[in-house]
Amino acid sequence: MPLPAGSKAPDFTLKTKTAEGLRDVRLSDNFGKQNTVLLFFPAAFTGVCTQEFCDMTAGLGQYSALNADVIGISVDNAFSQEAWAKQNKIGITLVSDLNKTATDAYGVRFQGLAGIGDTAARAAFVIDKAGIVRYAEQTPTPKDLPNFSAVKAALERLK
Repeated sequence: MPLPAGSKAPDFTLKTKTAEGLRDVRLSDNFGKQNTVLLFFPAAFTGVCTQEFCDMTAGLGQYSALNADVIGISVDNAFSQEAWAKQNKIGITLVSDLNKTATDAYGVRFQGLAGIGDTAARAAFVIDKAGIVRYAEQTPTPKDLPNFSAVKAALERLK
């Protein structure tokens, strides 16, 4: 079960890889400044995840207009995420939850994906500037995309 709306969002510090090197991304750095959309996804270099993040990149301006930072989280390592982002022109910050600490804190571990091991389930969370979860969704299967209309509606309510 995903962490429910109304809960305090568990803070995390995870690694991202950019051309400048590895750097930390801390969720609480957004607190008091902007809302955050967390998108947990099972694995880089897979069809549905690539579609989701290419579509999100194309619509990133809509989230910026709603004062939201979008962060993608998977259990892939940061180097794989960077290669995937470059290959597919993904412009969203991707962070590595290799040890599954954030995945478990948000209650979205997917056990035994296609026989390759545990990953993050596909899930979306909207977290307000105060660090409270305002929207939470885990999709029924890894092949299903989150309800992005509901994500945007939750962000609209925070304006």
